[in-house]
Amino acid sequence: MTTADLDFVKSGAEGLIRRKRLVALAVPVLIAVYFAYVFVAFDIPGLVKRANWDNAVTLASDSWSYKVHVTRSNATGAIDYAVEGERKGAYPEGARPDWVTGDDVVTVDLGKGYAVRLLPANRTEIEIPGFGLIEAQAEGRRVTTNLGEDVPDWINASDRRVAVTTPEGRITMTGSKTEVFNYFPGWELFWFTFESPYHGQSLTRILFGDRIDPERANISGALSDWWNNPMWRHKDVAWAIGETILMAFLGTMGAALIALPLAFLAARRFTPFVALRSLTRRIFDFVRGVDALIWTVVLARAFGPGPLTGSLAILITDMGTFGKIFSEALENVDQKQIEGVSSTGAKPLQRYRFGVIPQVVPVLLAQVLYFLESNTRSATIIGAITGGGIGLMLTQAIQTQKDWEEVAYYIILVIAMVMLMDWFSGWLRGRLIGRKD
Repeated sequence: MTTADLDFVKSGAEGLIRRKRLVALAVPVLIAVYFAYVFVAFDIPGLVKRANWDNAVTLASDSWSYKVHVTRSNATGAIDYAVEGERKGAYPEGARPDWVTGDDVVTVDLGKGYAVRLLPANRTEIEIPGFGLIEAQAEGRRVTTNLGEDVPDWINASDRRVAVTTPEGRITMTGSKTEVFNYFPGWELFWFTFESPYHGQSLTRILFGDRIDPERANISGALSDWWNNPMWRHKDVAWAIGETILMAFLGTMGAALIALPLAFLAARRFTPFVALRSLTRRIFDFVRGVDALIWTVVLARAFGPGPLTGSLAILITDMGTFGKIFSEALENVDQKQIEGVSSTGAKPLQRYRFGVIPQVVPVLLAQVLYFLESNTRSATIIGAITGGGIGLMLTQAIQTQKDWEEVAYYIILVIAMVMLMDWFSGWLRGRLIGRKD
């Protein structure tokens, strides 16, 4: 090797080192610039400033607790007691929580020194430890108080509405009503409502004790009342879960059945006609290029809402994806196995059936089962748009802005459903394809 060759190799090595150093410096700089752009473009400081952490804390607490409403009508003076403020959760006539006492002056003991007194003539007193006594009077549409102009953040006061948020509960006063919210941990009335004779009964008595309802056996009666619980709607929830799974199953399996024969038309090995092969591939690109949510909106306008619309949206999107995956699997089949089947005198359909399908079945089944598991999650969101499945119930609970314990219940069920489908698809994959130790 001459000196010129050595100089050339040396210069090339030095250039390579310089390029690597430049890349090593440029990559972190580009990443830093990108994050700086995100910080400015997404207005992160403004987002943090606008965030209401008190609402976030209230939402989180509502997901694992329930509140009992004590509501006085300022028009009639009548006082109602209900879990979550629902008629289905109303206390029986003549009954009320044990932390509410008094007749002419009704005292609501929120605990730790916090108390609300509902006085005659639409007057209300709120006792706040460390702050003092808040006095309010409802007169027509107006609410007058003894509060000055300088009030703490946990009090929102105007001449039409007064809201007081304490660590032990919340109080709102308007011209029409005065309402006290007292929070407790747990999901009240999850098993039985107040109307059920099994409410408040121990599990031991239901299973082994004397008959509680003279007309029904304890176990069957308790199961019936739980299943038909009007507040938590367990029967409707189970039906919605079934609709969601069925939506995912119909969409996934329908897409696989349609995509398999079309995949032969898109595979170069089985379709020599370039125009037909290209047309089939473009169809696959088109249907999978549009997200399932977009197809859901389009089909909902065409066919109306319902679980079948959601199934069609999943079917159309997955048909394109399956077509691409299946055609690639067909491109990689072993020609020797096809030739072996052909040597027996098999016809073209028989060659496909016994020479091609057995080779691609493991890939096809693995992909179909994976998409079935994934579509179970997607069907929840699609159901919120098409009006079917657990997604609709979840959306309705969120829109009320008050039933966050139901939102938590539905989310837990969705997670359990996905975990169940994951286990089922893994078990079925092992049974159909086999496992490798």
